[in-house]
Amino acid sequence: MKLAGPLVLTQLAVISLNATDVVMMGWLGPEFLAGGALGNNLYMPLFLFGLGIVIAVAPLTAQALGAGDSTAVRRIFRQGFWVGLALGVPFSLVLWQGRPILLLFGQSEANALLAEDYLDAALWGLVPSFWFIVLRAFVTAHSRPRAALVVTLVGVVVNALGDYVLMFGKFGFPRLELLGAGITTAIVQTFMFLALLVFVITDKKFKESTRAVFALRPDWTRFREILSVGFPIGLTVLAESALFATASLLMGVLGTNELAAHAVAVQCAAIAFMIPLGIGQAVTVRVGLAVGRGDRLGVGRAGWCGLGIGVCVMVIPAALFWFSGNWLIGLYLDAGDAANQTVVAYGVAFLAIAGLFQFADGAQVILVGALRGLKDTRIPMVIAYFGYWIIGFPLCALLAFATPLRGQGVWIGLAVGLIVVAFLAGRRFLRRDTLWDPATVRV
Repeated sequence: MKLAGPLVLTQLAVISLNATDVVMMGWLGPEFLAGGALGNNLYMPLFLFGLGIVIAVAPLTAQALGAGDSTAVRRIFRQGFWVGLALGVPFSLVLWQGRPILLLFGQSEANALLAEDYLDAALWGLVPSFWFIVLRAFVTAHSRPRAALVVTLVGVVVNALGDYVLMFGKFGFPRLELLGAGITTAIVQTFMFLALLVFVITDKKFKESTRAVFALRPDWTRFREILSVGFPIGLTVLAESALFATASLLMGVLGTNELAAHAVAVQCAAIAFMIPLGIGQAVTVRVGLAVGRGDRLGVGRAGWCGLGIGVCVMVIPAALFWFSGNWLIGLYLDAGDAANQTVVAYGVAFLAIAGLFQFADGAQVILVGALRGLKDTRIPMVIAYFGYWIIGFPLCALLAFATPLRGQGVWIGLAVGLIVVAFLAGRRFLRRDTLWDPATVRV
């Protein structure tokens, strides 16, 4: 699992981009943190849905590499950019209408206006972000993820500097607050895409695969294949991300303090989630390569070893959430400020529950990643919607508004949904690992 290390670090770097935004929004004040969280919770489901679709480039490329089909590798790579463009343009138009959408969901006018400041600028980085994911999936399938890691780490530094300068008006720049955060997001996403593109098209080992990367001639077979495999992945990712985004809307109805605490707790949980997510991406590639080779035992080894590693690693964030909740919340808000005490108390309670579902959250993303390596994406999509929306969301709403648990009830519902998905995904991979026939797999 040497591939997992750089991927985990890359995912931690990716989430650091968003974490930096959230931290500096908290420095502006709880009202900016709440408004920024609303904007981010509209942006992220669209981004993650598109990410899920274009990330199909990874398992498709891995299977083609395993089968030694260089033509398929080149065509999949090229069509990934067209899929990213086809998704990014309409999604950007949705974000342009962010304030009316948030008002439609019962959010306050003040919070919706602040969210609009962020979204109006951040949407310009959406298409470049999808293209960056295509490049990252391509180098990952070739077991060369370090370039993406380096580019993302540089992006983290640029993002932090941009946020500091534009949000707070440093070095002669105007104080743009949440608008500054959105501008920085768009700049950083564009920079990371261009930097990784330069690496890929100038690296001699990729020369054959990247030839005529922006050729205008469509390859509808590969375009449809990416959509066929990726669309269920996108819906699966959307099922979970939309659940957490909807949980934020529920928190917004409960109150601004609950929403601000939820934003911090979700950010902490999202950072922890990057660890098994990176492992899951490595598992996808290893399973895909084994499928391309027709290696039945390799499929099982990649999936179950990845699961074992991921569950063991999740002990660390779980312990942090249980025993260091005040310290973690203090990274985002001044815990010594009496005005923040209610938010801190809510945040610590939410993190305690988040610690309980770390193992299920890690297990489900790794198992789903293993299934993606087999191009098995439709049934995992059904599992996700069942666990998150038939079980998880109704329980969130019930416990939040029909019991005294309020915000804690929302988090309990999230935990139950994750546990259900992890159990069903495990059963699915066990069945595929047992019954999979290399003769039935087409690259």
